[in-house]
Amino acid sequence: VSALIHAATMVTAGVYLIVRSNAVFDRAVWAAGAVVLIGLITIFMGAIIGSAKDDIKKSLAGSTMSQIGYMIFAAGLGPIGYVFAIFHLLTHGVFKAGLFLGAGSVMHGMKDNVNMRRYGALRGLMIITFVTFMAGYLAIMGIPPFAGFWSKDEIIHAAFERSWVIGAAAILGAGITGFYMTRMIAMTFFGKARWEDDVHPHESPAVMTIPLVILAIGSTFLGMALLFWGNIETWLEPVVGFASNPTQLSSTTLMAITLVVVLIGAFIGWRQYGFKPVPVDAPSGNWFTRAARRDLYGDLVNEVVVVRPSFTLARWLSWFDSSWIDGFVNGSAAFVGGASGRLRRTQSGFARSYALSMLGGAVLIVAALVLVRLS
Repeated sequence: VSALIHAATMVTAGVYLIVRSNAVFDRAVWAAGAVVLIGLITIFMGAIIGSAKDDIKKSLAGSTMSQIGYMIFAAGLGPIGYVFAIFHLLTHGVFKAGLFLGAGSVMHGMKDNVNMRRYGALRGLMIITFVTFMAGYLAIMGIPPFAGFWSKDEIIHAAFERSWVIGAAAILGAGITGFYMTRMIAMTFFGKARWEDDVHPHESPAVMTIPLVILAIGSTFLGMALLFWGNIETWLEPVVGFASNPTQLSSTTLMAITLVVVLIGAFIGWRQYGFKPVPVDAPSGNWFTRAARRDLYGDLVNEVVVVRPSFTLARWLSWFDSSWIDGFVNGSAAFVGGASGRLRRTQSGFARSYALSMLGGAVLIVAALVLVRLS
């Protein structure tokens, strides 16, 4: 589910919607700017959360959030970014599916334990899982010639065509990606074994490893296939348009800067989790680390800002509906029912009662005519 629905399909639907609505965003500059800002916030929130999680799937979930931020960010850049948003959507769907399935393979060999602090030294025991996971790792970090390099590098280049500030922010996000993915690799496949005595790590069966190999091949070659052989820019230009403005930095220079920043992030991650022993119990950390472990209090903010006010509003609307709306409807029905009951009593079945009613009506008509004539 995480590999096929969450990473590759469901959560990327918003990216597709923004790109397909390109005509609207091209005419609403402020809206496109808001999309860029939301994309940047998503990049950093997801990366920070992924850097603090010890649960391998939750760390990958934070990574997915961050990579979708790149897609949203690219879509907000306008005609220079629409194509690359879809490009990264396609490459991310492949390498992130491989990473999630690789995490599932690790969990299978570790008796469903998801805590990376209970892993370590698995590369020799799960060789196929390790090699295929490394392909996804190199792809998401943007190391050439893997798929993520081509799509993410194009997004960063498009960002610099729009603004140096947002381009630098995109590169910084790539550096954090290098950190948290290296942290994951180091805690899972390197270092000393930290699992419990009753756990016996082993490679997964072929039914699990064959998809990993296929996705690893895609993680390696899909970027080149789409960019050079498939010519994705020409393919999507009739749908979303495409524009390119020259930057003061060449593509090679930007590529080199991005790679250096990514490698610095990877080095910091390896220095912290590869060189040093990983404690089985997570240290308390500072306030920022604790906040990241709690998803930067996103759930709390959602609870306070959205959920509780929504419940309060719903209860008030329920009271208003039952007391006033239903009261008016039920009261009207009761009034009509009571009036009809009183009128029904006049239908006695006696001729003298009907004659008296006719006489009363005639008197009222004559009285009305007299009043009209006198006035």
